[in-house]
Amino acid sequence: MAIELQMLAWAGVLGLAQVMLAAAAITRERGTRWNASARDGQAPPPGLLAGRLQRAQANFLETFAVFAAAAIAVVVAGRQDSSTALAVQLYFWARLAYVPLYAAGIPYVRSLAWVVSLVGILMLLWALL
Repeated sequence: MAIELQMLAWAGVLGLAQVMLAAAAITRERGTRWNASARDGQAPPPGLLAGRLQRAQANFLETFAVFAAAAIAVVVAGRQDSSTALAVQLYFWARLAYVPLYAAGIPYVRSLAWVVSLVGILMLLWALL
């Protein structure tokens, strides 16, 4: 299997892990009864960690669709090479680093991780153009 597709699969695993982390943090704050409810009405704002994990998850979702489309397009178009292999790895490892950096509230380095993941996406798009 192409490295581009392998890293896409691992990025999917990372996305699901972020959903579970954010859900676990909010459930720990609000309880299982709230989690099992219809959640009608206004929920209180999430606490510090749960809020950060939710924002990290939302940020992942903002970039994942473009990454996935570009990674698949590179493979379908037969444009894989060492730069696309590097690109998908940059995206994945930067996104993986982003989660604990955001959860810990570490500024600047977190933003650097985001930029590295964006560079990975841009490299994939460049290979297609």
